[in-house]
Amino acid sequence: MVKPTRLQGTYPAMTQINNTLNRLRDRNQEQLLCGGLKGIEKESLRLNQDGLIAQTHHPYGLGSALTHPYITTDYSEALIELITPPFADISDTLTYLHRIHQFVYQHLDNEILLASSMPCGINSDESIRIAEYGTSNIGRMKHIYRHGLWHRYGRTMQAIAGIHFNYSVPDALWSALHQIQASPLHLEQFTAAGYFGLIRNFQRIGWLILYLFGASPAICKSFFNSRPELKQQFDEFDSHTLYHPYATSLRMSDIGYKSKNQANLCIDYNSLSGYVSSLCKAISTPYPDYQKIGVVVGQEYRQLNDNILQIENEFYSTIRPKQITESCEKPTVALKHRGVRYIEMRSLDLDVFQALGIDAHKARFVEALLLTCLLTDSPMISEQDHLIHNANQLVVAHEGRKPGLLLNKNQQMIPLSVWANEILETMRPVCAILDSADPDQPYSFALEQQQQLIENPDLTASARQLAFMNQQSQSFASFAHTKSTEHANYFKQNKLDSLNTSQFTEMASQSHDKQHEIEATPQLPFDEFLNRYFSQTCD
Repeated sequence: MVKPTRLQGTYPAMTQINNTLNRLRDRNQEQLLCGGLKGIEKESLRLNQDGLIAQTHHPYGLGSALTHPYITTDYSEALIELITPPFADISDTLTYLHRIHQFVYQHLDNEILLASSMPCGINSDESIRIAEYGTSNIGRMKHIYRHGLWHRYGRTMQAIAGIHFNYSVPDALWSALHQIQASPLHLEQFTAAGYFGLIRNFQRIGWLILYLFGASPAICKSFFNSRPELKQQFDEFDSHTLYHPYATSLRMSDIGYKSKNQANLCIDYNSLSGYVSSLCKAISTPYPDYQKIGVVVGQEYRQLNDNILQIENEFYSTIRPKQITESCEKPTVALKHRGVRYIEMRSLDLDVFQALGIDAHKARFVEALLLTCLLTDSPMISEQDHLIHNANQLVVAHEGRKPGLLLNKNQQMIPLSVWANEILETMRPVCAILDSADPDQPYSFALEQQQQLIENPDLTASARQLAFMNQQSQSFASFAHTKSTEHANYFKQNKLDSLNTSQFTEMASQSHDKQHEIEATPQLPFDEFLNRYFSQTCD
């Protein structure tokens, strides 16, 4: 077998990543890039026959939202969340996600899943039922946390749906990189530092995800019923719809997953210890506006506490370091004690043109991008850098397809298209390695698909959505309902086989049994339970 030609760089990032890949090649270890575990979490609102957000309970046949490992709810009772196990082959991940959808549709009766990220069918905050998780202390805590989100941000913002892409770097690759770099750190420390380098680089170039895959350029006027002052920021598409003509992902803009109090948070991504420390500080620091809400009012909890963040999950970030938590363990404690297990990339909109909301090409591109972020030098981030990265993301969310749009790269303004092409060029050798055992070259093909979107913004999902709405003279709600119905019909016509149905049915039954077991166990007084939970330290 002929040894691959050593790679030469063009851009500084290319030179750095090629040096790393060449050193792996010299050791015959380049294949260690392959086989990282990929999992997907997908949120979708349930809609009733009238196209309105469902008022029904989470379907009993799907199992307990508290204890089921793969089918649960997010903020509201109607916001279903489907979770796959992690697989080395993304095709297996998507196959599992497909089966979950098939099973879910066996239990939706006359309801359907909304295909879009931005909600429609919502008349008011009160039409959004907060998710319920039973009578146990942990179930009550999850419910009260969501009550706190309502009082802090309103319920409508919490009805936004998206896709989270979970990725863990192959363990063998960490060991190889550790040796190549002759790092003095213990392997677990080296791994954590590597994951945070990946995260910092993603924060620098994460705007690319919004440009390529953003699919929320328009929004129902009813979304602003509780915040009418925000309507004036937008153009009117029709009597029911607002939009920005060059928007990519309003979900990831300042009217989506953003909050004023968090805008000034300076979470430290330069190290694991700094991240945990800064996040713990936000969870323990009172915030005057939330103190006005009150914690326990009339013997009922309005929120878990009156701090900047109630818990870690309230921090809205595009990418998070993650560790699997034990029962009632704080995520920051899990990270501090056992390091980073995987990262959760959170900036993918639901693709309204795909029944699953995502396809293999997109997933492969994301995997290659994350590996590129890992293998590229990642300087520390300053407060000023953080502001620049947020500003780049915001402008791409609102007007990413605007001709000649400039972004701030290293204190210099550069056309989005130029920077995007640089990133894709840097990814090419990574895609080639990921493709090496597959004659179909799926990663390189996925890269070429995205190259076309950079050359022609009209091919992006956000542009196609607006074009479709224009051609059909449809409001956003009508468009979203049309696509949702198409996807629902697809899953109803392609039913799950009996073996998998039996397996999912058994999982649902076991989850109900597990919830009953938890609730039958003697519970601490809830106040004491919360005190013990928040008294966990990272020492």
